[in-house]
Amino acid sequence: MAHRASIRVRVTLALTALPLFMPSASAQSPTTWPGNSDRETVAAQGSRLGSQENKEDAEAPKASDLESEVAAVKAENAAFREALRKMNEQQRALLETVERLQRKLDGNAAENLPRVDHPAGSPQPVSGPATSADTESTQVPSTMAADPTVSSLSAPVQPDTPAEDRYRDGILIWQTKGESSVPFQLRFTDITQFRYLNTLGVNDTFTDHLGSVRPVAKRNDLTVNREMFTLTGYIFDKRLRYNILTWTSAATTQVVVSGNVAWQFNKAFTLTAGYWSVPGTRSLVFTFPYFTQPERSLADNFFRPGFTQGVWATGEPVKGLNYEFFVGNGLNTLTISSAKIDTRLVYSGSVWWENAPWGSEGKSRNMYDDYFYSKKPLLRFGSSFTRSREDRFSDLDQSSPENTSIHNSDGILTFSTGAFAPGVTLQEATYRMWAIDAGTKWRGLAINGQYYFRWLNDFVADGPLPLASTFDQGGEFSASYFIRPKKFMVYGRGSGILGQFGNSYEWAGGFKWYYISNQRVWLQGEAMRVNKSAYGSIITPYTGGMTGWVPVLQTIFSF
Repeated sequence: MAHRASIRVRVTLALTALPLFMPSASAQSPTTWPGNSDRETVAAQGSRLGSQENKEDAEAPKASDLESEVAAVKAENAAFREALRKMNEQQRALLETVERLQRKLDGNAAENLPRVDHPAGSPQPVSGPATSADTESTQVPSTMAADPTVSSLSAPVQPDTPAEDRYRDGILIWQTKGESSVPFQLRFTDITQFRYLNTLGVNDTFTDHLGSVRPVAKRNDLTVNREMFTLTGYIFDKRLRYNILTWTSAATTQVVVSGNVAWQFNKAFTLTAGYWSVPGTRSLVFTFPYFTQPERSLADNFFRPGFTQGVWATGEPVKGLNYEFFVGNGLNTLTISSAKIDTRLVYSGSVWWENAPWGSEGKSRNMYDDYFYSKKPLLRFGSSFTRSREDRFSDLDQSSPENTSIHNSDGILTFSTGAFAPGVTLQEATYRMWAIDAGTKWRGLAINGQYYFRWLNDFVADGPLPLASTFDQGGEFSASYFIRPKKFMVYGRGSGILGQFGNSYEWAGGFKWYYISNQRVWLQGEAMRVNKSAYGSIITPYTGGMTGWVPVLQTIFSF
């Protein structure tokens, strides 16, 4: 620091002394200033005037002398101004050189200084890459304090520079500059779903299509129903994208740590491999958790596939036309080991068209509700299809299958023992499902609907079955409206299944309160009436065979 201070002292003295060595007009001529030369000339004239005749003889030569002196002064002033201009240019160049050297010295000193802990309450250094403006603004005060030649008077207060916006659909942890030899971006995102569920008011038992009486599990609990955080970004090349994700549920005590890697060729084609949802219905295509209701509907849960490992392609080849095609291990291998997964693959695809972007860019891009209060009507039409050869994953001596993706319409797991005939277990089946969907948004109003068709056939069982295939169909519908734009929304919804072994339906009403000015955080309440639920899962509000009223209260925190 002392060495840097001495450099600044020498530079300051040099700049101060520089004008002393410049040519001075006043030192070159006694008539530098016209005012002074006039007074000296008048004084000289007064001393020589003695008579009227001598006055006239003296004035003629003195007038010519005065004109020549004035011309000389003008020339010298012009030369002086030119010298001053050159001096100013030299000073500016010298100051720029000093500033560059100072920045280098400060940078080297910062690197060589040992790291010390900051006492509590002291200013902390800003992490992340700093711009040149940031560097200068933080260096100048420390330099002034260390340099005794700089005035101790307070410098003018500078306006605070806004901190860099580090929220980019997630918290931006690090990002290299454009000219970096190794492009790299790291963002952190999170989705937390906290739910209160009460099913104490539903029935105690139900009867399946074979006449067997089965219990209905009841719940009254608070739980972190889903927690998913992701490290995402790009590395080595901005087209090479990655996601490292952790998914947990306190309700099921499951933990999944996985990820995926993608190469974005262009807007029309991105190829990804890893862990993802099978795009069999609209709710599985970049929509979670931005549904109208607290959970996927009864019908959607009954018909849809789940999550697995695979390879998929996405893109927008034509404006407004989007697609996702997927090949993976099975309908739902969330917690199934590779040793139990069979050799048959799942094939699924979804195509949809929008007349305009369905929402703002980011995770909430495909949200069902019209939070952004669309100025013109938005339309979306889509269709999805899935096919998979499934088995129960478990050994035949287990009464409960590990494959929980498929239910019969009476609420019984398809691969459970006794689902089709007493004591008989289905081992394999072919699943095919087609869904069509449509939606619209306009001025806070959103209407969405979807209809499903499902076929199960090619059964393989350990005993005789009374049928060779099943067919089920059903649909869902929802309508929502923002009473206060971007603040408070009410909605109504319903769904139903027309099934091989009975019918099931639900209807519900609720609200969403966005208590901060952001679409990613809200509180939601709903009361739903369920009749003979055809689906059950502990991570959802539904239990197989349930009938009755179910209140749900939950909050979503997503960033």
